[in-house]
Amino acid sequence: MIVRCVILACTLLAGSSSGTKPGQPLKPPCRPGFSQNFYTVIVSRDVLHGQSILKDTTLSSERVRFEDCQRSREVGFVSSDPSFSVKPDGTVYTQQEVANLSEPVQFMVTARGVRDPRIWETTVKLALAGHPHPLPLTKVGIEEMLSRVWDSQPRVIKFPRRHQRGSSANGLRRQKRDWVIPPINVPENSRGPFPHMLVRIRSDQDKDVGIRYSITGAGADQPPSGIYNIDPISGNMFVTQPLDREERASFHLRAHAVDMNGNQVENPIDLYIYVIDMNDNRPEFHNQVYNGSVAEGSKPGSSVMQVTATDSDDSTTANGMVRYRILSQTPHTPIPNMFTINSETGDIVTVAAGLDREKVSQYTIIVQATDMEGNLNFGLSNTATALISITDINDNPPELTVRTFSGEVPENKVNVVVTNLTVVDRDQPHSPNWNAVYRIVSGDPSGHFAIRTNPITNEGMLTVVKPVDFEMNRAFMLTVVVSNQAHLASGIQSSVQSTAGVTISVQDVNEPPVFPVNPKMIRFEEGVPAGTTLTVFAAQDPDHFIHQIVRYSKLSDPANWLKINRTNGQITTMALLDRESMYVRNNVYEATFLAFDNGKSGSPQASGTGTLQIYLIDVNDNAPVLQPREAQVCERARPNSRINITASDADTDPNVGPFVFELPSFPASVRRNWTISRLSGDYAQLRLRIPYLEPSVYEIPVIVSDSGNPPLSNRSLIRVKVCPCDDNGDCSATGAVAAAGLGTGAIIAILICIIILLSMVLLFVVWMKRREKERQAKPLLIDPEDDVRDNILKYDEEGGGEEDQDYDLSQLQQPESLDHIINKPTGVRRVDERPVIAESQYPVRPSLPHPGDIGDFIHDGLRAADNDPTAPPYDSLLVFDYEGSGSTAGSVSSLNSTSSGDQDYDYLNDWGPRFKKLADLYGGGDDD
Repeated sequence: MIVRCVILACTLLAGSSSGTKPGQPLKPPCRPGFSQNFYTVIVSRDVLHGQSILKDTTLSSERVRFEDCQRSREVGFVSSDPSFSVKPDGTVYTQQEVANLSEPVQFMVTARGVRDPRIWETTVKLALAGHPHPLPLTKVGIEEMLSRVWDSQPRVIKFPRRHQRGSSANGLRRQKRDWVIPPINVPENSRGPFPHMLVRIRSDQDKDVGIRYSITGAGADQPPSGIYNIDPISGNMFVTQPLDREERASFHLRAHAVDMNGNQVENPIDLYIYVIDMNDNRPEFHNQVYNGSVAEGSKPGSSVMQVTATDSDDSTTANGMVRYRILSQTPHTPIPNMFTINSETGDIVTVAAGLDREKVSQYTIIVQATDMEGNLNFGLSNTATALISITDINDNPPELTVRTFSGEVPENKVNVVVTNLTVVDRDQPHSPNWNAVYRIVSGDPSGHFAIRTNPITNEGMLTVVKPVDFEMNRAFMLTVVVSNQAHLASGIQSSVQSTAGVTISVQDVNEPPVFPVNPKMIRFEEGVPAGTTLTVFAAQDPDHFIHQIVRYSKLSDPANWLKINRTNGQITTMALLDRESMYVRNNVYEATFLAFDNGKSGSPQASGTGTLQIYLIDVNDNAPVLQPREAQVCERARPNSRINITASDADTDPNVGPFVFELPSFPASVRRNWTISRLSGDYAQLRLRIPYLEPSVYEIPVIVSDSGNPPLSNRSLIRVKVCPCDDNGDCSATGAVAAAGLGTGAIIAILICIIILLSMVLLFVVWMKRREKERQAKPLLIDPEDDVRDNILKYDEEGGGEEDQDYDLSQLQQPESLDHIINKPTGVRRVDERPVIAESQYPVRPSLPHPGDIGDFIHDGLRAADNDPTAPPYDSLLVFDYEGSGSTAGSVSSLNSTSSGDQDYDYLNDWGPRFKKLADLYGGGDDD
């Protein structure tokens, strides 16, 4: 019985993308699996009328198609419905008798490789002809088809029974395998109504005992919980809300059947719920703007870039299969379709020649991605922008703007720009294809010129790098060639305009006179007298075409030994030439002279300098000088008590050493006490001739002669200190003093001075102690603690006054033990007085005195104190206006301390030394 298999989704093309030629559509990579997720098989009603489907009857001629991507791999198929089987070639056939197909039958086919652990699944639905069949492949047709799938789910799922068979005599039994529950398909985004019944779960034992049904798993009692529920009595299973395949594509639940006591009646069964995908997601590009590039002049088929879009829908169905196409190209130059795109991979390639960056540097392409395999009728689309930059190649040689350039340059000038060579290059600016490189190919054999490229303008700056001479070359004819830093592209030839000529005119200028030999070296013996002519140091004027007069002057003569003739340059000495002078370096004396012309023909004067070097030949004009000038030896002749002497001579060979050292014959004591022995040509040794010489300082004359012709001699004195020595041959301290010239008398005088100084210091100390003792022996009438004369009491407290501080003022009052003083009337009181007669009456200060009366009050109190017969014969403390218990005087704090400055306190200076301090405090405000 042959039936037709209706395919709901397009079969994926199998094969590899390798080997695709440029410009051809790229094949998608091979993905193993079924070509469709859902197959529908329609069986004719006539075939089933009055008969059953026989075993081994083929049901499909088009088979379930599976791509394994490896032709050698073995794949096995297993059906979830034992009534149907699948042959290795994918043909579906009946495994046992089928009574009828009044209700659609749906089962799963599983594929597994022999050596591959992965598993692939697809669903096959078998329906009777005449039932509603799939509509044409449109969006409305798909929705109606999915609703039929929704409504065509099996209504009742029974718990499978376990059948037992007898086997062998030993009582072993073989258990028949359980039925495989087909999956439940639920379309996503359903509009309801909800809850919607999916299937009914029932047990065959529900007639005998009360059964309670339940489901567990993700979506039921586990997150996301509440999507599925079941009526525990009837076993009806419901979906409670719309599903979204992009959030969750499948659910695995388990159905349970227990009795009223909670005892398991049936083994749990697995329920697989698949969410059927709908096209509810548009393709999304990874970037809204893509940037790519391709070189200009590229051949057709050159790869440019790739755009990629993804669809959240099922990629194995048409809902998630994205196809690309180009909507527009801007600009349309040279043709509107310069590029094409692989509809499956998104690769953009060129399809035509003629890309020219100098004409169009960038193309803007709008790319559209559409799902449903690109079906524009019901597929969802999205767009993105592809910006294609045309990269530059060196296809335009640089061209000079004119065939001949000209310029002029003054002679003897360097780093002068003669002219700028302008060039045109249509390649991308400031790139190696645009940067110009200039070369001089002829006309400058001596290398007077060079061309530097201006990095901004790309112009060639023809520059003088070596001075040119008008008298040698009045003009130059150069040939210049320009090229780029990068080589020209293949097939591009250089332009004839890349070569040009340059004419350069040399301007004549007034050149300074030039000394033919500079510097000039001459040789003379030192000691040449003044007025001697040394040489003629003349200069030449290089301006042959202008007759000018050259004059000379001296520019530098450190020792002022020379003079030059103004007209002819003759050099004459003005002083004696001395080789040993500080101005001579390495026997050479240098002087600089100036030569200048008269600057005719409107040109300014030009001057040149020349250096004269005089090499001075040495003559023996300096006598040798003895070295060293001071030494010391021991008073007794010892092997190591000797003095090494030498000489220095300002002359040079052969007028220096070897030197001759000798002692003069007069005075006779020199040769009697000392002797000189020769060590080498430049050194000799002076030592004692006698065993002992009294310690002292001796000046010994020594005659030194050089080897000049004739030789020069010099009588020099060497100061020798003779001193006692220790065992090591070193002068002792006493001996050193004696040798320094201090006699016994001088030493005694120094010691006497030291003794006198110490005696004076001792007497002064004794006098000071005696004076201190006398001062302490003088008795006082008052307690030293109460004596405040010449004392400063420091309280380390600062405040606003007695009224502002919480002080115990009783400490400032008079001692209470002096009752006879406390009982005195208010007035001036003395803390150390001893009353023997009636007290004198002192003036009493009013309770509220005026500040101007202070002076009168103090004066009256002083007068009364001076006339007081009870006063002691020395100065003592007077208490004016005692402030304390029972005092009628007001507080000092009541006085205004911020004086206006009008009060004059200078009169206090007239009251004697006792008030001078007070006058300084109040009368010296201006000085502060």
